Amino acid sequence: MSKKVMTTNVEELEAEALCLPAAQRAHLVEKLIASLDSEPDIEAAWADEVERRHAEIEAGTVELLPGAETMARLRAEFQ
Repeated sequence: MSKKVMTTNVEELEAEALCLPAAQRAHLVEKLIASLDSEPDIEAAWADEVERRHAEIEAGTVELLPGAETMARLRAEFQ
């Protein structure tokens, strides 16, 4: 594929993407960024961590804090 054809395709995709509603554009951006950072071992490790944390929440073995309280604790810790 020539550089000119690829540029045209990218420009067409960009124009179409910019016509999407904000939520769909955000979803597209997340997918594109994830495709750049994809490392199977790291992705698998994060999936395992998410499953472990979800199991702790479901079992009631961890204390969940409201977001505002969590942020306040972090700010106090790092000041």
